Amino acid sequence: MSMLNEQEAKKLLDKILSYAKADEVSVTITGSRVGNIRYARNTVSTNGETDNLSFAVTSVYGKRSGTATGNEFDDAALERTVRRSEEIAQLAPESPEFMTALPPQHYQQGMNYSENTGRIDPVFRVDAALASIQECVKNKATAAGYLEDTTSFKAIGNNKGLFGYNKETSGEFTVTARTADEKGSGYGVSYFTDAAKLDTKGATEVAVKKALAWKDPKELKPERMTVVLEPQAAYDLLSLLVNAMDARSADEGRSYFGKRGGGNRIGSQLFQDKVTIFSDPFNAENPSSPFFADGRPQQKVTWVENGVLKALPYSRYWAAQKGVDAVPPPEGFIMQGSGQSLDDLIKATDKGVLVTRFYYIRLVDPQTLVFTGLTRDGTFSIENGEIKNGIKNFRFNESPAAMLANLEAVGKPVRIQNSMVPPMRIRDFNFTSLSDAV
Repeated sequence: MSMLNEQEAKKLLDKILSYAKADEVSVTITGSRVGNIRYARNTVSTNGETDNLSFAVTSVYGKRSGTATGNEFDDAALERTVRRSEEIAQLAPESPEFMTALPPQHYQQGMNYSENTGRIDPVFRVDAALASIQECVKNKATAAGYLEDTTSFKAIGNNKGLFGYNKETSGEFTVTARTADEKGSGYGVSYFTDAAKLDTKGATEVAVKKALAWKDPKELKPERMTVVLEPQAAYDLLSLLVNAMDARSADEGRSYFGKRGGGNRIGSQLFQDKVTIFSDPFNAENPSSPFFADGRPQQKVTWVENGVLKALPYSRYWAAQKGVDAVPPPEGFIMQGSGQSLDDLIKATDKGVLVTRFYYIRLVDPQTLVFTGLTRDGTFSIENGEIKNGIKNFRFNESPAAMLANLEAVGKPVRIQNSMVPPMRIRDFNFTSLSDAV
């Protein structure tokens, strides 16, 4: 029941709309099947699968709107939910930023569904976990890992004739390997749309290698240093910058992307000229939904080109105020890279620090995008193009905007969560103190 095909979703959506009496009515139907397996100390601890099907109805009278949700699908429950949304709308205050519902839109066929992922079952998950656990046992290490796969759909529609449907799959695998004495820790990941690209053994090999190499880390004085960021570490900070991109907050002077005195910085050189960031819902390696939640079509957008800010996301309301196209925010992003590998970046580094990933990241200042956080699960010193030894973890105070301004080199992008991110070499990265955490 949780997964409806396009015809089934359209039939249900039309039935919900048939009960509506409001001036405007919009409906969203979502369904998902989410499976997972978790293990720690080389032993599976939990596994499961959940199914969910729900819908949301938004009714509008004039500039008043109300939304109600439901997960029962008999006729009485559908009508009851519609009536509830209408009651809420009639009680709601008028919205000064109200935008009328969109008319029918043209959507390209989405590319973010894989039959391989849709067919994942408990046996597949057990085999994937076993491949990881065996790799740790072989190397006298301990694994803690988590695999989650999702198959889902979304259907949107309104009483103006708009309808959209998209079916998608996604998955992620993360593993932390610890040495037997728990003094060394390493991390590995594998993200996928197509389960054929899942490699739990390979990700675990990386984690184990880091854990063994990082054992008994040395202490290095915290200061501004050259860093080589693995793709996961690069994503941890770069995603914060992309998420901060918003035209309204920039125009109103509330973000890094705003000009002093008002307006935004579109057209300004903000970063090193190696930086090009775009989103493309139809990219084969990083596909996403062909439409945004409010019904706007998603298209390829270049946000930063050769270091110049080229575009910012606009809400429909703010775009109307400014007389520009209402470009929706991306679901994921792609940073352009080069043919160089992570090893190539390390070999070209005379002295620096290799960072596997960051965690416990918190915002310090939205105007400069300064964040603070810690390194984790494999931090190493680099000397003369080689990994010298593991070093104690650092706390950092750094801005991803400053990071991109200090970019020296990029490597080949890889899939991290819903994005494609290359390894990077950054100069003058600001480490502020040491952490004894493993």
